[in-house]
Amino acid sequence: MKLVVLGLTLSSSWGNGHATTFRALLSAFARRGHEILFLERDKPWYADHRDLPDPDFCELRYYDSVEELGQWRETIAQADAVMVGSYVPEGVEVGAFVQEHARGIACFYDIDTPVTLAKLARGDFEYLTPELIPGYDVYFSFTGGPTLCRLMTDFGSPSARALYCSVDDTRYTPLAVKKRWDLTYLGTYSDDRQPTLEKLLIETARRCPDKRFAVAGPQYPHAIVWPANVERIEHLPPAEHAEFYSASRFTLNVTRADMIAAGWSPSVRLFEAGACGTPIISDRWAGIEDVLEPGRAIILADTTEDVIAALGADAASFGEAAHQAVLGAHTADCRAAQLEQDLEQAPKRSGVTRPAPNTPRGNLCEQV
Repeated sequence: MKLVVLGLTLSSSWGNGHATTFRALLSAFARRGHEILFLERDKPWYADHRDLPDPDFCELRYYDSVEELGQWRETIAQADAVMVGSYVPEGVEVGAFVQEHARGIACFYDIDTPVTLAKLARGDFEYLTPELIPGYDVYFSFTGGPTLCRLMTDFGSPSARALYCSVDDTRYTPLAVKKRWDLTYLGTYSDDRQPTLEKLLIETARRCPDKRFAVAGPQYPHAIVWPANVERIEHLPPAEHAEFYSASRFTLNVTRADMIAAGWSPSVRLFEAGACGTPIISDRWAGIEDVLEPGRAIILADTTEDVIAALGADAASFGEAAHQAVLGAHTADCRAAQLEQDLEQAPKRSGVTRPAPNTPRGNLCEQV
């Protein structure tokens, strides 16, 4: 299969979760014998922080404008499938270009589905419009559950499928390193995650001065007052993630508000940490039990007191249960096989009538 991907970024993991998602998925897809071209909008903030400028699993090319995509028009037309990602600059124009010229499957991969739907509800069409959704043969979503039904019934998607993030278990594996921290968090700053991080990690650190903590990720405001026992790491490249998790007795998962509201939106942190055998403490949201079993493979916490109690739990048993769950269902190889199957089963574009948005569509929700 020849696949063309127009995503936010593959070359730089700085300040985003898209690069690691695409790297894991596409490297596994390539191992299945497929040919991939990734087209990335050349932006200075990614150009200055490129940690994978020359991937060995696909061809990576940059473009400066939608007009410049014209040089790949024939490649897009001849591809078996073309995937446009969320948050692609000028994504509406990019999507219209793909839908006009692709003769194979045209699909949208939404790594930010709850955020996207919230933006559409308030008329913010930064990278997607309701009118574009029916023109994508498949809407791949980071969010499963009822959201898939909504994409088909309310927005007219011909096919909505959950395609969760995953982990490359050849890169994320338990390492025999010394435990440096009792609890860690790895993630870019977000306004709506910060109160939970404050409650579940920062306040825990204040109350447990004898324990060590770490927060890794960029863009945290200078005004944040970090307790002395919280180590700050401004940016941690993916090559160092496995060591970071392996050096953590526990790690924390914090979910964005829109994704908590939607449910069924697992973060890549869950799968990366689990693949490293690191016990996970997480906030609570609908559908998490479909990913990792609470009380066995993950600890759910609502309060600072919950986290303090969790730090005294049997770390080894939680880490091993998470490890087995992730390797069994959430590796990049699992996702690549799913992507392959969904693309092969998608209806061909020629002769397919696209439904209009907001048109009742019978029992299509039974298909998801």
